[in-house]
Amino acid sequence: MQDRSNSTPKSDEDLQKVTVGEHKPHTASITLLEYDPRWPELFAREAKRIRSVLGNNVLQVEHVESTSVPGLCAKPIIDILLVVTDSADEMTYVPDLERFGYTLRIREPEWFEHRMFKGPDTDLNLHVLSKGASEVDRMLRFRNWLRTNQFDREEYADVKRNLAQREWRHVQHYADAKNSIVQEIMERANAVE
Repeated sequence: MQDRSNSTPKSDEDLQKVTVGEHKPHTASITLLEYDPRWPELFAREAKRIRSVLGNNVLQVEHVESTSVPGLCAKPIIDILLVVTDSADEMTYVPDLERFGYTLRIREPEWFEHRMFKGPDTDLNLHVLSKGASEVDRMLRFRNWLRTNQFDREEYADVKRNLAQREWRHVQHYADAKNSIVQEIMERANAVE
């Protein structure tokens, strides 16, 4: 298996700049589990809660990333995409989510005005993006492609397993190391449209 990690790791200072609260090093390998059919159930429960908390401010809620792809190994963390009108307008959703136990952990104004929360009682990453952000389409296209393309799903899993064995100072470094394989897969997915 060739080494596909080609990104320069973000510094501790860069990671702290986008982290709400203290950013603590991971300094360990990454735990990957085989696909768990309970992951969609956990997503459905959280999606229902998010819709009940935010009401009409929810434009879209999607199960994304590896736990949303049957047959794909994943970190046992449910990734959820929440689309709102303007993710930079935190007053329209942050206080309500926080009242129900969600914790804002990441604020990235320079990257699609991305916000990320941790969940109140489920290990999850709730990613908030604005309507019309190109990253929304990219995330959904990647998920849908992996759901239907066994070759790319297996290749992605092989790269993930290889990378997960290493010790990573930060989980973000592991995520960034997957950029080249994600880009390769996205090029193939985009070529069929």
